[in-house]
Amino acid sequence: MNYSDGNGIPDLFGAIFSGTTGLISLVFYILVAVGLWKVFSKAGYAGIWAIIPIVNVVLLVRIAGMSAWFALLYLIPIVNFVFYIIVAFKIGARFNRSGVFSFFLLVLFPYIGYLILGFGDSRYSKA
Repeated sequence: MNYSDGNGIPDLFGAIFSGTTGLISLVFYILVAVGLWKVFSKAGYAGIWAIIPIVNVVLLVRIAGMSAWFALLYLIPIVNFVFYIIVAFKIGARFNRSGVFSFFLLVLFPYIGYLILGFGDSRYSKA
């Protein structure tokens, strides 16, 4: 079996590392989905929506107190990053969390932040 592309770079190593990267990405997605499931439940939505990729973004925007149409801003390249930060801060405020919590745990480490919001003692408030 020849696992080379002709340049001396083995395709086997690419296959191994891409599989590992995919597995790590799947673990982080599952962590975020579990946290979002509980966050959605606290906000009054069915938790099952957390595992559907586009729907969970639309519901996060709704939980942040914005119209679901704002979720379309995630399709615009630089605007999506800024809007992601705005939504994270608004969700943190809805769960009575500080801006520091929102920045570090909802923007930089969402797989930890949403688990804390979902399984912690935070309460969702619509105000």
